[in-house]
Amino acid sequence: FFQSGRSYLEPLDEHLPNMPSKAMAKRRVIRINDGNDSNHQQELVIASTQKYPMKFYNTAIPKNLEIFDAPVVLTVNPGKMTDTKAYLLDPIPKTLMFVRVRTNTWNLELVDKIVAHYSKKEIPIILTFMAYFVGQTPPGHEANYVFRKRTLNSYHAITTKSWGKIMARYKYNKWVYSCGKIEGEKGTTACRHCGNCLREYFAAMERLRRTE
Repeated sequence: FFQSGRSYLEPLDEHLPNMPSKAMAKRRVIRINDGNDSNHQQELVIASTQKYPMKFYNTAIPKNLEIFDAPVVLTVNPGKMTDTKAYLLDPIPKTLMFVRVRTNTWNLELVDKIVAHYSKKEIPIILTFMAYFVGQTPPGHEANYVFRKRTLNSYHAITTKSWGKIMARYKYNKWVYSCGKIEGEKGTTACRHCGNCLREYFAAMERLRRTE
């Protein structure tokens, strides 16, 4: 469980789940299942988080989004087995907060499809740029990544120059954002320098109120 606006999990220990207390959650937006999936044991997840007045869920499974009792972020992964059509939801679940696309320099065809679909639906799209261990980037893409410390650990992560080229594809699309204001060696992935989740949480809550 992640406190949106902070750059680390709290508390950090080996005994999962890391669930903030009700007092700790006061006046904070709680991100449910950071690094996991809220659609896994969905009923248990919803029941276990009732004490949080402000929260949003995360899932990479494009179904049952309307069952959630709070906004939910849909993540699209870049794997070869990704069923793109399954992620092009229509109609849009009223609980959908934004679509998160895990992005690299070789899956831009997938990103373009997601951006085109959800932009027409006026749903925000957040591009989250992936990082890799040695040997995980395909031939021809090595120059787009640099080995650097990213949050706590070091990976081959996208350069600011390559990040800028990708973002330029959507320069005039008001629905597309980067996870982090600037990515790469000139930027940071710290949540306190971003604010996307906080902005879109409250925007989603307003949409939900209008549909009540």
